[in-house]
Amino acid sequence: MESEHERLTSSVSEQHGNMAASDTNYPTFSHECDDNALTKKKRKCWSLPKRYIVALLAFLGFANIYSMRVNLSVAIVSMTSNKTRIYNDSLVVYPPDYPWSSELQGQVLASFFYGYILSQLPGGFLANRFGGKYFFGGGIFLTAILTLLTPLFTTWSVFLLIGARVFEGLFEGVTYPSIHAIWAKWAPPQEKTKLATFAFAGSYFGTVISLPLSGALADSQSGWQAIFYVLGSLAVVWFLVWMVMVTESPAMHPAISNSELELIQQSIGYTDEQTKRVHPPWLSMLASGPVWAITAAHFAENWGFYTWLTGLPTFMEHILHVTLIQGGFFSALPYLVMCIIVLSGGILADMLRAKFSVPTGVVRKVFTCGAFAIQAIFMVAAGYVMTKAAAISCLTIAVGIGGFAWSGFSVNHLDIAPQFASILMGLSNTFATLPGIVSPAFTGAVVTSQDDAGQWQIIFYVAAGIYVMGAVVYGIFASGDRQKWAEVPLGYQPYLEDPEKDH
Repeated sequence: MESEHERLTSSVSEQHGNMAASDTNYPTFSHECDDNALTKKKRKCWSLPKRYIVALLAFLGFANIYSMRVNLSVAIVSMTSNKTRIYNDSLVVYPPDYPWSSELQGQVLASFFYGYILSQLPGGFLANRFGGKYFFGGGIFLTAILTLLTPLFTTWSVFLLIGARVFEGLFEGVTYPSIHAIWAKWAPPQEKTKLATFAFAGSYFGTVISLPLSGALADSQSGWQAIFYVLGSLAVVWFLVWMVMVTESPAMHPAISNSELELIQQSIGYTDEQTKRVHPPWLSMLASGPVWAITAAHFAENWGFYTWLTGLPTFMEHILHVTLIQGGFFSALPYLVMCIIVLSGGILADMLRAKFSVPTGVVRKVFTCGAFAIQAIFMVAAGYVMTKAAAISCLTIAVGIGGFAWSGFSVNHLDIAPQFASILMGLSNTFATLPGIVSPAFTGAVVTSQDDAGQWQIIFYVAAGIYVMGAVVYGIFASGDRQKWAEVPLGYQPYLEDPEKDH
């Protein structure tokens, strides 16, 4: 039977053309334990590859990120609504804790993104230069601390709450660029879509869990304050596990098998050491059509996503007339579908590339543009079918089908410039954060009467139009090939230990 080293060698030869081609298949869930004279410490062999452990923890990390991001969307409904309680066998109506106007609520919800947009590019650059582990984990940890303090800040002043949300956005802003810095070192090209999208799926899993959980906590005796205490505590626990179990690169992991280490480094085609001192070609990046195609697609997807992330609970309550707990469940349904589609879409995309030899650029465009077209159709349809079942069905499809787009544009940074992927993610996510600032404010300005279905229809039309524009730009300018300005001049230089560890 062919050894793993032979299979790995043949896989690399097809990518770099410097070895005899044979068979590109290699095992993904088990690795041989081999001895190598270059190894300076004994590596243990485990049944689950370490890159999948990184992916699992990244999945849970994104789940925490989004649970802390969307919790205020549910909490603010409880904070600003009348409450009914049974007292001495009588139904008593209590005024809202905070009688904020819809405009002020929109400002509170949008404040997160004022900080979020500022840290994207710096986070991408710093993660590219110093590594993604500490920026990804640290961003989540600091957000968790502010989440735990949110009830106290709210009690003191709405402006202090806004300030805290700005800083939460600042800390979370480094997470998306940082994860691409991790995948640039951990993800073999044949697996980069499914690994990256598996991690991204945690965002929607976190949304699915946090929306109904937040609704239940807000409706409990503990009140809306419990939302922030519970979700903040979970994020702190995740941070401790992340710091213990994840390393910056495969070469630094004390328990990775030699076969998995060589598999990752040879298939990527370069090592961390070879790109540490490579300066980003800023002018070439900014003049690149494929870079701006990714940015346009990222903006379009996030417009629809953020519109409903912040507005769906309100829409469910005032238009579909569901209770807070029901609204939390139905608001989470589109993101449950999206989570499933992101997971399956990543696997399907890599299968099309590996098994059926579909060019990477074609896969990215079909997944992205196809998803945007379907989202636009169902977004418009949702504006005219105002029965509860029909509206929820249309919105579930309109939001959930966007999971296919994430197997397109969100991984495209790793196709065109893997060693600069964190910077490119920071760039595209900077523009993709604008919807988080503009969309809630736009919704608040248009929907002056939250019970007016016609005003909500305007929101649907705008989102559908932006999806169409994103599909057109991405379909014309996107690419699946590594760009000339991102080529690595040196070939792969194999080693099993990080040479800087000895100095």
